Amino acid sequence: MKLKIYLQLFLLATLGACSNKHHEFSIKENGTIHVPAYILPESSFLSDESRAVIKRQREEEKKLSKQWSVVCPLPENPSKEQILANEDCSREHFYTTALYRNAINRYDVNMEIDTINGVYTEVFTPAGGVKEENRDRVLISLHSGAFLYGSRTASRVESIPIASIGGIKVISIDYRMGPKHQFPAASEDVAAVYKALLKTYKPENIGIYGYAAGGALTTQALAWFLKKENLPLPGAVGIICMAAAEPRPKTDSMHMVSATLGYNGIAPFTVFEPYYGTNPNFEDPLLVPLNSKEILSKFPPSLLIVSTRDFHLSSVVYTHTQLVKLGVEAELHVWEGLGHVFLANTELPESREAYQVIVNFFNKHLD
Repeated sequence: MKLKIYLQLFLLATLGACSNKHHEFSIKENGTIHVPAYILPESSFLSDESRAVIKRQREEEKKLSKQWSVVCPLPENPSKEQILANEDCSREHFYTTALYRNAINRYDVNMEIDTINGVYTEVFTPAGGVKEENRDRVLISLHSGAFLYGSRTASRVESIPIASIGGIKVISIDYRMGPKHQFPAASEDVAAVYKALLKTYKPENIGIYGYAAGGALTTQALAWFLKKENLPLPGAVGIICMAAAEPRPKTDSMHMVSATLGYNGIAPFTVFEPYYGTNPNFEDPLLVPLNSKEILSKFPPSLLIVSTRDFHLSSVVYTHTQLVKLGVEAELHVWEGLGHVFLANTELPESREAYQVIVNFFNKHLD
């Protein structure tokens, strides 16, 4: 029986089709593969600790989702005004969640609010003080949230562990987002803060990193520095759970992860439209830096992080491939069995591993 299954898989891979009484596979001439419904269990590579955390949090998320919809209701297709009115309520509710409490209880940092070159920022420093070797270094954190949300909420969870573990100052930028603002507002805000920091720090002592939309913004900011501002580039960047591609490419991971979440085909990433617009020019390298070899070739040392159940796995892997092809020093780290922005969950041992990878990378590449 094992040999039969192996031969069927071999025929599928080499000839494009195989079938038995239980399964039917086919590959069309254009390369489209038709796959029957299947069951996707948790990865056997997940630790017992991770399984327990994920199981518990799955139940907590169900309760939290119901509670959130009651406390901070938002219609299915909200207007610009409804989205803006919902922000403050959502932030206050976020601060009561276990996700946020775990982060601030596990990592001891100080937070100060600062306005840098007209842009609201939150500055995180380790409670015990910045390490001596990091006195002349600083990190810029660009938060997740599809350019629609995440400021002063997810931004804190993404900054606190790095500041604490790294013993370094982390400045989280509350960049302008949709629906009130559209591209390139966020790139302009990152540039404004970066230019101000250049008065105090050498560019090679500045690192920039971002999760999800913040990862995409990291690449867009580099393109903006090069093409619009003629600024020296930072010493290193971290591109995490999203990359230099457009937000909804027709890639393997986009299709497969969408399918496991119950979508027909590609997940409806219309969530990006409030910032990108309904008809964005994805040929513009300022929006999609992957379109410009000239821009990509000038990237500083780049760390790319993603997981196997992330929509953007293909985009991150492909961005890494193109950077390496162009001679850029780039590292790729992929975590198994976890979903989009798994690093936001500070209870996962894999998240803590990833934080250390980020810290080590900037320690290595910043002067």
